[in-house]
Amino acid sequence: MPHKKRKQMSGQKRTSLKKIILAGLTGYLFIMFFITVITSVQQDHYFSSRQLHSWSTNVQKELLAAFFTYENRYFQTSVEVPKPNISSMLFEFVTRFNVQDPRTLFRSELPGFATFDGRIIVAGDGTDFTTMPIESAPPLEVLLEERKATTKRLEIADDDKSEGETSTDGAVAHIISTHSRESYLPELESTDVAFHPDVNVTLVGDRLGKKLKEYGIGTDVDKTDIEKKLHEAGKKFPASYDMSREVIQSAISNNDKLEMFFDIHRDSQPREITTVTINNETMARTMFVIGENNPHFEKNLAMAKEINQKLDDKYPGLSRGVITKGGAGSNGRYNQDLSEKSILIEMGGKDNTLEEVYRTADIMAEVISEYYWEGKAEPVKGDEKE
Repeated sequence: MPHKKRKQMSGQKRTSLKKIILAGLTGYLFIMFFITVITSVQQDHYFSSRQLHSWSTNVQKELLAAFFTYENRYFQTSVEVPKPNISSMLFEFVTRFNVQDPRTLFRSELPGFATFDGRIIVAGDGTDFTTMPIESAPPLEVLLEERKATTKRLEIADDDKSEGETSTDGAVAHIISTHSRESYLPELESTDVAFHPDVNVTLVGDRLGKKLKEYGIGTDVDKTDIEKKLHEAGKKFPASYDMSREVIQSAISNNDKLEMFFDIHRDSQPREITTVTINNETMARTMFVIGENNPHFEKNLAMAKEINQKLDDKYPGLSRGVITKGGAGSNGRYNQDLSEKSILIEMGGKDNTLEEVYRTADIMAEVISEYYWEGKAEPVKGDEKE
């Protein structure tokens, strides 16, 4: 082989080696840069369940549809496929601002905005962003103030207590109220602050538990005064879910048969939003709230949507719908990471009476029992998979 040709080949090898080294170094630097980015940004902003669910939805509706048309041109003639807006998706990823949802511009800029934020998954009658649930968050000293309930209501509450706690034998459902002192103004005397240590939303949870038991569903109803425990521990109101988490974890450790978990609250929206008349009876409307910042988000959401659908089929207008909350500035968990069947239910508002909420609790027990027993039903033999 001529000396000149060998020299050219040797030069080419050295050039190829340089390219390999350069490519390897570039790849290494890119990987290190990528790792730096994903470990530096706030996880709740970019990699929360809320964001991933939003992006996957966009991909499913736009990008995947576009990919199908690239492979099969018949899709273009039979289905109107939206063109994917890659630039918009990238812009939202970088800035966290969705031009179709102006709230995203203020979400991280206004303190406390996340409290009123959320995504409407299923909109009930009259539900929009102006009627989203308002989470009560007064100072703990306000919650602990002594208030009088009406004499009639105190007597009824005493009667309820005399019946004893809902049996925990064979319990598969657990009910708690993280904001345990949330009450209803018509049941209180001379006050515009709807909180009470005895006449409160825990009575609604107890009513729901007793009705579930009548449907054959063993239920553990916990009436722990979370606000009192916060005060004793020297903690503030925002730590309520941390305190109720300890209660739920204790229940789980004592009973591994628990399957369903319900956190009962009451909304602070006015009466015209939280009340409906069905069959000539006024009832407190409900709303299901699911946290997005937990690994069981999808399964908990599916449970809420199914129960909501049953509620809407039987009693149209009773439910205000299903919403989700998550991202920075929001709890986005509500202890729903402890179970794949855990939901938060708003039962009425501050202007509802307990009778109105009790009627709703009875109906809620009915649809929850349908949901539960349908899930336990044996499959029809002909439908069993080989």
